[in-house]
Amino acid sequence: MTSSSDRSPAVDVPSSKTYEVRTYGCQMNVHDSERLSGLLEEAGYVPAPEGSDGDADVVVFNTCAVRENADNRLYGNLGRLAPRKASRPGMQIAVGGCLAQKDRDTIVKKAPWVDVVFGTHNIGKLPILLERARVQEEAQVEIAESLEAFPSTLPTRRESAYAAWVSISVGCNNTCTFCIVPALRGKEKDRRTGDILAEIETLVGEGVSEITLLGQNVNAYGSDIGDREAFSKLLRACGAIEGLERVRFTSPHPRDFTDDVIAAMAETPNVMPQLHMPLQSGSDTVLKAMRRSYRQERYLGIIEKVRAAIPHAAITTDIIVGFPGETEEDFEQTMHVVREARFTQAFTFQYSKRPGTPAATMENQIPKEVVQARYERLVALQEEISWEENKKQVGRTLELMVAEGEGRKDGATHRLSGRAPDNRLVHFTKPDQEVRPGDVVTVEITYAAPHHFLAEGAVLDVRRTRAGDAWEKRNAAEAAEPAGVMLGLPKIGVPEPLPVATGGCAAH
Repeated sequence: MTSSSDRSPAVDVPSSKTYEVRTYGCQMNVHDSERLSGLLEEAGYVPAPEGSDGDADVVVFNTCAVRENADNRLYGNLGRLAPRKASRPGMQIAVGGCLAQKDRDTIVKKAPWVDVVFGTHNIGKLPILLERARVQEEAQVEIAESLEAFPSTLPTRRESAYAAWVSISVGCNNTCTFCIVPALRGKEKDRRTGDILAEIETLVGEGVSEITLLGQNVNAYGSDIGDREAFSKLLRACGAIEGLERVRFTSPHPRDFTDDVIAAMAETPNVMPQLHMPLQSGSDTVLKAMRRSYRQERYLGIIEKVRAAIPHAAITTDIIVGFPGETEEDFEQTMHVVREARFTQAFTFQYSKRPGTPAATMENQIPKEVVQARYERLVALQEEISWEENKKQVGRTLELMVAEGEGRKDGATHRLSGRAPDNRLVHFTKPDQEVRPGDVVTVEITYAAPHHFLAEGAVLDVRRTRAGDAWEKRNAAEAAEPAGVMLGLPKIGVPEPLPVATGGCAAH
């Protein structure tokens, strides 16, 4: 493990150097970016003002390799920064993440103005690599083949004062034919349970009241340490941490979703009634071609057990439409599962080739117009189900954790926004008394839309929390400082307009 003393002695940062981190991809990348920001600040850099748009001394791209246009997006952004770098002596550009792990030397060949390229396994080296590039006046490319330190052991600059990611494992042992991530993140490696719990306790001590356990295949936790029930034990251990109000996890794999995990979710009060369970396809034939190790019956059986144990659970999923060889009958099997499972929400992707994956060279690639037509049918069905399921919540009284930046129209509507225990988004009437992000309010749901709720009546109760105190303290401390770096945190549970993409790192 790399200690802080190993990371920073050689770094000599001129005063007032600013940085910006741009994040693409899954929750693991967001987690890594918080660590990259922490590393840079520990080395003496300060965040660039919000909205600086590349006008920083150091710009870091934390990339994703899952989507087909990932390369074009990166090189397009690098190209836009080239003239700015040429006119700004001393400016540095770094590229890390999955695309860097995959392309390596190709990046500096295509964009020779890039100063540093680093991979998914050695993010702790970024400050040293920047310094080395500055002193030697040449690009530094360093890609480690195995993990040097868990991201959670590195310094961090969290985007939220009241919620935090906690990595419990990295890498993936699956070989899904549509996914390149295991080749870039490596085999699964689990953290020690004691280290995970110690980090959570530290975060709670800092005012965090909600944590999300993170892993490429989060419920396979324990396979590396020889304990098949390690994940359920970890969930129960989280329940014993005083001050920890909400526990979530993403993303599990149906293969490893065992009865002991369902029991731990149902019996641990601070584990939230929410489950993101990737389906990918409802067809056994397609699942086999994808190398997914479950079939339709097994998947629906898990959903049935979860609903029996946790009646109000909100279940979301990932689905790929148009996988090579998918017939109309195969697609109808996916539609059947969607009707049976009645997901709260589905993140639905159109299959597209990703170089380096087995599926990219499979026969019977589906024509674009066929994929598009199926995609539109599936989205229409899921929108209908989402709205029907949400309408069932009208009249319920819910406790919301007040969120920051979740309601784009809150200023105009004089509302605030918060997350229900099942992570669904609720916009509520702003009460007379002060309410801070991280505080908890009790409201009655009066209206349901497919992707959000309204609580138009008066707030029934306001509970000020240590998390709200932490937000207030952090806000006061940063009032006179440059605005924080925006890491592009995903709005889990309330998807943006459905994108065209392959499945990926967080879709296992």
